[in-house]
Amino acid sequence: RFIAKPCAINLGIQDSGPHRAQPNAILEKVFTSITKSPDGKRLEGLSKQLDWDVRKIQRWFRHRRNQDKPTTLTKFCESMWRFTFYLSIFFYGIRFLWTAPWFWDTRQCWYNYPFQPLTSRLYYYYILELAFYWSLMFSQFTDIKRKDFLIMFVHHLATIGLITFSYMNNMVRVGTLVLCLHDASDFLLEAAKLANYAKYQRLCDAFFMLFGVVFIVTRLGIYPFWILNTTLFESWELIGPYPSWWLFNGLLITLQVLHIIWSYLIIRTAYKALVRGKV
Repeated sequence: RFIAKPCAINLGIQDSGPHRAQPNAILEKVFTSITKSPDGKRLEGLSKQLDWDVRKIQRWFRHRRNQDKPTTLTKFCESMWRFTFYLSIFFYGIRFLWTAPWFWDTRQCWYNYPFQPLTSRLYYYYILELAFYWSLMFSQFTDIKRKDFLIMFVHHLATIGLITFSYMNNMVRVGTLVLCLHDASDFLLEAAKLANYAKYQRLCDAFFMLFGVVFIVTRLGIYPFWILNTTLFESWELIGPYPSWWLFNGLLITLQVLHIIWSYLIIRTAYKALVRGKV
């Protein structure tokens, strides 16, 4: 409200929604109770009932559908908030982990487990991430609804489960690696969205392509060969099969499945962008 909105207005993003549909009680009832995209038969019936041309009714439904869509300004403000958080928490995580021994040797995650000290910096890193993902879990029902709503819902559940479960079991060392790895690409996607809303097409394309490369390298390369390797194999070798091992790794593998789905969508989007010449 106080930072993102003025930035958007300075970039020329207007605080105006789409053209509103002409008030009509009959069409509104059909739209809210029956269908938002009527078929040919229903359009003919409405045309006779209202004495309107079919094209006029189709145009009314199109305007009514667009009326419910969030404005570019709203989307810009939401993305700017997420960009700010992801960028800040990523640099906080990198700065903290750079001096952590388990960042350079993942076997350190399991030495002397579970009797590992919980430092204040590690604690705040965990609490900030957990608070943010809880906020996303609740706000996704009021935020702008996107096509990947269901996948994001599963992602938030798995993430909150992993953060809480790893904290309760003092698996926070490997947990910080997972968190930092995920934050590495998220702020780039939000940056691409901001550039897109502001109509900086080349900047948007550059950020999206960079996001795609970082996402695929981190989620399909580093995550399975660095994170899953230590949680599945090094932990088994150093501390043996502990009771929560199956659930912990089950949640991590669920994330990997989501990574594969999103990577496919990113590659498909990048391919379309190359064909059309823009994202």
